[in-house]
Amino acid sequence: MQQSKRPGPGAAWTAFLAMVFFVVGLTGLFATFAAPLPLERAVLRDAALDEALAAAHRPESQAAIEALRPRLGDSAALLLPVGGDMDARIAEARRQMHERLTAEARAGERRLRWIIVIVTLLGAAFGAAILHMSRQVRQGRRP
Repeated sequence: MQQSKRPGPGAAWTAFLAMVFFVVGLTGLFATFAAPLPLERAVLRDAALDEALAAAHRPESQAAIEALRPRLGDSAALLLPVGGDMDARIAEARRQMHERLTAEARAGERRLRWIIVIVTLLGAAFGAAILHMSRQVRQGRRP
Protein backbone atom coordinates (compact mmCIF):
# COMPACT_ATOMS: atom_id res chain seq x y z
CA MET A 1 0.00 0.00 0.00
CA GLN A 2 1.45 3.27 -1.09
CA GLN A 3 1.01 6.22 1.20
CA SER A 4 -0.01 9.42 -0.54
CA LYS A 5 2.33 12.33 -0.10
CA ARG A 6 0.85 15.12 1.89
CA PRO A 7 2.11 18.64 1.55
CA GLY A 8 4.36 20.07 4.29
CA PRO A 9 3.17 22.56 6.84
CA GLY A 10 0.73 24.92 5.22
CA ALA A 11 0.59 28.65 5.25
CA ALA A 12 -1.50 28.61 8.43
CA TRP A 13 1.18 26.70 10.34
CA THR A 14 3.90 28.95 8.99
CA ALA A 15 1.98 32.07 9.96
CA PHE A 16 1.32 30.61 13.38
CA LEU A 17 5.03 29.92 13.93
CA ALA A 18 5.85 33.41 12.70
CA MET A 19 3.49 34.79 15.35
CA VAL A 20 5.41 32.88 18.02
CA PHE A 21 8.56 34.78 17.07
CA PHE A 22 6.55 37.98 16.68
CA VAL A 23 5.62 37.76 20.38
CA VAL A 24 9.31 37.50 21.28
CA GLY A 25 10.01 40.55 19.15
CA LEU A 26 7.21 42.49 20.85
CA THR A 27 8.69 41.62 24.23
CA GLY A 28 12.04 43.02 23.12
CA LEU A 29 10.32 46.11 21.76
CA PHE A 30 8.57 46.59 25.11
CA ALA A 31 11.98 46.40 26.80
CA THR A 32 13.22 49.35 24.75
CA PHE A 33 10.42 51.48 26.22
CA ALA A 34 10.61 50.24 29.81
CA ALA A 35 14.38 50.12 30.31
CA PRO A 36 15.10 53.88 30.15
CA LEU A 37 12.36 54.88 32.63
CA PRO A 38 14.60 55.06 35.75
CA LEU A 39 17.13 57.16 33.83
CA GLU A 40 14.41 59.52 32.66
CA ARG A 41 13.10 59.83 36.21
CA ALA A 42 16.62 60.55 37.50
CA VAL A 43 17.16 63.28 34.91
CA LEU A 44 13.83 64.93 35.78
CA ARG A 45 14.52 64.66 39.52
CA ASP A 46 18.02 66.12 39.04
CA ALA A 47 16.48 69.09 37.23
CA ALA A 48 14.01 69.59 40.10
CA LEU A 49 16.85 69.39 42.65
CA ASP A 50 18.81 71.97 40.61
CA GLU A 51 15.78 74.26 40.78
CA ALA A 52 15.50 73.63 44.52
CA LEU A 53 19.19 74.51 44.94
CA ALA A 54 18.67 77.79 43.10
CA ALA A 55 15.49 78.49 45.07
CA ALA A 56 17.20 77.78 48.40
CA HIS A 57 19.34 80.91 48.00
CA ARG A 58 16.47 83.25 47.23
CA PRO A 59 13.97 84.96 49.49
CA GLU A 60 10.72 82.98 49.80
CA SER A 61 12.70 79.74 49.41
CA GLN A 62 10.15 77.79 51.49
CA ALA A 63 7.33 78.61 49.05
CA ALA A 64 9.52 78.01 46.00
CA ILE A 65 10.67 74.58 47.20
CA GLU A 66 7.15 73.73 48.36
CA ALA A 67 5.98 74.45 44.80
CA LEU A 68 8.52 71.90 43.57
CA ARG A 69 7.19 69.18 45.90
CA PRO A 70 5.35 67.19 43.17
CA ARG A 71 8.49 67.07 41.00
CA LEU A 72 10.76 66.33 43.97
CA GLY A 73 8.75 63.27 44.97
CA ASP A 74 10.22 61.52 48.00
CA SER A 75 13.25 63.87 47.95
CA ALA A 76 10.96 66.64 49.23
CA ALA A 77 10.95 65.06 52.70
CA LEU A 78 14.70 65.74 52.96
CA LEU A 79 14.39 69.38 51.90
CA LEU A 80 11.29 70.61 53.71
CA PRO A 81 11.02 72.57 55.88
CA VAL A 82 13.72 74.85 54.52
CA GLY A 83 16.54 75.63 56.93
CA GLY A 84 20.07 74.72 57.89
CA ASP A 85 22.66 73.85 55.27
CA MET A 86 20.37 73.48 52.24
CA ASP A 87 23.29 72.80 49.90
CA ALA A 88 24.26 69.74 51.95
CA ARG A 89 20.63 68.59 52.26
CA ILE A 90 20.11 68.88 48.51
CA ALA A 91 23.38 67.02 47.86
CA GLU A 92 22.22 64.24 50.21
CA ALA A 93 18.80 64.11 48.51
CA ARG A 94 20.56 63.84 45.15
CA ARG A 95 22.84 61.03 46.41
CA GLN A 96 19.92 59.05 47.84
CA MET A 97 17.86 59.56 44.69
CA HIS A 98 20.71 58.33 42.47
CA GLU A 99 21.19 55.31 44.71
CA ARG A 100 17.46 54.45 44.66
CA LEU A 101 17.02 54.91 40.94
CA THR A 102 20.20 52.97 40.14
CA ALA A 103 18.89 50.05 42.20
CA GLU A 104 15.51 50.38 40.49
CA ALA A 105 17.16 50.37 37.05
CA ARG A 106 19.14 47.23 37.89
CA ALA A 107 16.03 45.46 39.17
CA GLY A 108 14.11 46.49 36.05
CA GLU A 109 16.90 45.21 33.81
CA ARG A 110 16.86 41.83 35.58
CA ARG A 111 13.08 41.58 35.24
CA LEU A 112 13.18 42.51 31.55
CA ARG A 113 15.92 39.98 30.86
CA TRP A 114 13.93 37.25 32.60
CA ILE A 115 10.78 38.18 30.68
CA ILE A 116 12.65 38.04 27.36
CA VAL A 117 14.30 34.70 28.25
CA ILE A 118 11.02 33.14 29.41
CA VAL A 119 9.00 34.37 26.43
CA THR A 120 11.75 33.20 24.06
CA LEU A 121 11.86 29.72 25.62
CA LEU A 122 8.08 29.44 25.64
CA GLY A 123 7.93 30.60 22.02
CA ALA A 124 10.57 28.06 21.00
CA ALA A 125 8.79 25.26 22.86
CA PHE A 126 5.46 26.25 21.38
CA GLY A 127 6.93 26.42 17.88
CA ALA A 128 8.54 22.99 18.33
CA ALA A 129 5.22 21.56 19.53
CA ILE A 130 3.40 22.99 16.52
CA LEU A 131 5.96 21.58 14.13
CA HIS A 132 5.79 18.20 15.88
CA MET A 133 2.00 18.20 15.57
CA SER A 134 2.20 19.11 11.88
CA ARG A 135 4.64 16.25 11.31
CA GLN A 136 2.19 13.83 12.94
CA VAL A 137 -0.65 15.18 10.80
CA ARG A 138 1.46 14.71 7.68
CA GLN A 139 2.12 11.10 8.65
CA GLY A 140 -1.60 10.50 9.06
CA ARG A 141 -1.63 10.26 12.86
CA ARG A 142 -3.74 12.40 15.10
CA PRO A 143 -1.81 14.82 17.36
